[in-house]
Amino acid sequence: MVRLDENEISFPDPELYDGHEGLIAFGGDLSIERIWFAYQLGIFPWYNPGEEILWWSPDPRFVLFPDELKVSKSMRKILNRSVFTFSENKSFREVIQNCQQTSRKEQTGTWLSDELMESFIKLHEYGLAKSIEVWQDGELVGGFYGLQIGNVFCGESMFAKVSNASKAGFIHFVESNKEVLDLIDCQSHTEHLESLGAKMIPKKEFLKILHKNNERR
Repeated sequence: MVRLDENEISFPDPELYDGHEGLIAFGGDLSIERIWFAYQLGIFPWYNPGEEILWWSPDPRFVLFPDELKVSKSMRKILNRSVFTFSENKSFREVIQNCQQTSRKEQTGTWLSDELMESFIKLHEYGLAKSIEVWQDGELVGGFYGLQIGNVFCGESMFAKVSNASKAGFIHFVESNKEVLDLIDCQSHTEHLESLGAKMIPKKEFLKILHKNNERR
């Protein structure tokens, strides 16, 4: 595992370096320049607040190909009844704050530190991060956010205050963008996203798609 220099924005090549369970570097900082550079390489930060910053590029990688999206009959009925309405980039700060505050199974506290949250808010202000909001009766009840790198969307975190809200938002996003998205990076496995069609692929395959996407930009 490589220690990063705070004064130099660089990472080990994730194609050539495999750390323990995908952990390839630690240290550095959370500047928007470093975060943006990391995601273009297929690397993301994930650590406990108060501890050293950890940088990951797991193998295999959990992803969703838009044309492999699975929508259950029950979810299709919910979408057809217009139980929810959706928006994009209307309430980025509120979405990421809800993601930070949402408790998750087998997890104490939050991985999303205040510093990391503020960096993503700045990335949003530069047009590099986006949020998807899910509304019910005028109230924000779900959503998610991530970074858009060309035709690859790197999903970060989601939340739901009512049943099916985040799932409906994700389905709406994928179906609305399937003509322009090659891949959605889900990073690490969750049963929630697996039920929607996400699957594990080799890291080399993921990086090949990401790099091809970068070359087109």
